[in-house]
Amino acid sequence: MTIVLFEDDKVTQLYPVTVGRPAFNIGCGSYRLLDLVAGLGHSVRVQVRPHLRQLAEQDQLGSTLQAVSAADRVALLNGRLVPSVSAIDEVKRLLDAGRPGLVYAAGPAAGDKSSRAHAGATALDEVALALLPAGTPPPPDDATPRQLAEYLHAPPLDPLEARPLALFDYPHDIIRHHLAILVANLEHRLATGNYQELADGVFAGAEARLGQYVVTDTRNGPIVLEERASIGPHCFLSGPAHVGAAARVIEHAAIKDSVALGHTTKIGGEVEGSVIEPYTNKQHHGFLGHSYLGSWINLGAGTCNSDLKNTYGQVNMEYNGRKVPTAMQFLGCIVGDYAKTAINTGIFTGKTIGTCSMVYGFVTTNVPSFTNYARSFGQVTEAPVEVMVATQARMFARRNVEQRPCDVQLLHDMYEITRHERRIAGEPLSL
Repeated sequence: MTIVLFEDDKVTQLYPVTVGRPAFNIGCGSYRLLDLVAGLGHSVRVQVRPHLRQLAEQDQLGSTLQAVSAADRVALLNGRLVPSVSAIDEVKRLLDAGRPGLVYAAGPAAGDKSSRAHAGATALDEVALALLPAGTPPPPDDATPRQLAEYLHAPPLDPLEARPLALFDYPHDIIRHHLAILVANLEHRLATGNYQELADGVFAGAEARLGQYVVTDTRNGPIVLEERASIGPHCFLSGPAHVGAAARVIEHAAIKDSVALGHTTKIGGEVEGSVIEPYTNKQHHGFLGHSYLGSWINLGAGTCNSDLKNTYGQVNMEYNGRKVPTAMQFLGCIVGDYAKTAINTGIFTGKTIGTCSMVYGFVTTNVPSFTNYARSFGQVTEAPVEVMVATQARMFARRNVEQRPCDVQLLHDMYEITRHERRIAGEPLSL
């Protein structure tokens, strides 16, 4: 069996999260989809947007396919699939059953499965999983989403009966699903990994350590520390929580209720209900709640965000000028890779901050990518890509990470892809 993780047209709805990362590389519930799929024991191949292909190859995100024999089977799995253990268990069941067919996405956006199937729905972004007949050759490496859709429906496939498979439709879905799946995902980690119980409900990998006078509360879920993770003295940790490999929680920090920290992060202050991707720093005091932070972000001292409206109403997000209801009362900010905030930055409820942006003062509107945003001071300018390349080099050097040509090229590609966002930078304040 070969599993092809593919990206469809809706991956752009996940901007700024997916500007510089494949959808299957989104952290949610302490896992990436790629991590869980790799654990199925099958060959994995990835189908990504053109500007990510070199990076995926350099990072060895998927294997290169050899010729497929008539006995081989190919399964196409949507990279927007929420990385829950229950979803992967259902995928495994379907793969083992071996029956060709389609599994459509769950949720109101996908509509009723039977009516779509009867109408002959063929949109690629409705498909969560496709099991192809034995001997069907894999799609070409450079296939576009449109070509993938045509390839997928070349052999007529019937819908398969399956438990719902949810996909990320918008960035806020990351937080919504993260809160729902974290406990089960952590229990899976404990069942399949090698951990030592340091305290009641606190489990640690090799060389992970707790500082003195740390207080933990695991009534609502476990706290899992990966290898070489460290918790400073006088911290408070409330489960469920996941601290990635070599991550550091600074002294006096409060990690509360459904936090997942990526590897090599450095976190201080108060964090609640949030996902923080690898290599991001929030070292100093300040509150971060119900938010998603990409990689290589730095939040300046005193940076805080709001995750609750003064009216206590549900939060609406704005994507590409369109308001999207979230049905969530608690929702903070979505921050793209490489963004930076100055000291004492205040981020209003439900805002997105674009990749490679530099933010100062109050963030009262969405922030375009590659922007120097000081709107509360009357200044919004473009951040040159050359500045971001130099900044990336300095950041990588601090973490002993090599800056490769593909990393530099990705910044240039991200700059071009997000050029349209900066056309709205001159709009007036909108509270």
